[in-house]
Amino acid sequence: MSGPSGRAYFGRRYLLSASHRLHSDALSPEENRAAYGKCNNPHGHGHNYVVEVLVGGQVDPETGMVLNLAALDGVVRERVVDRFDHTNLNLDPVFQNRVPTTENLCRTVFELLDGEVVPAKLVQVRVEETENNFFEYSGA
Repeated sequence: MSGPSGRAYFGRRYLLSASHRLHSDALSPEENRAAYGKCNNPHGHGHNYVVEVLVGGQVDPETGMVLNLAALDGVVRERVVDRFDHTNLNLDPVFQNRVPTTENLCRTVFELLDGEVVPAKLVQVRVEETENNFFEYSGA
């Protein structure tokens, strides 16, 4: 028996705490301070990030799900949470040549998960940095 056509979406939230310093070697100290303000503090600062992952696909007629929740949790835990939780983002190799802004963290999370949440497809990643700041990335 085939299921209805169309795409359904499933989103899930994850928490991670990490620190970072916004600093670009391509900029002078004055330009870094102008661009990043207090976020350029040499000692860095931290955030309790909320990472939202949205996947989409066909609803499996047997399970009634787009993707098994436990499978999604496992992939996100292995590829994102275990890697970044309670770390200094500046020290991760992915940020060696990329300023660890939350825009870049959001893009990085998408890149780490893209193609890993089969049979669903990764649609979007959203990262809340503070109660007022959030960032979204849905691929190139």
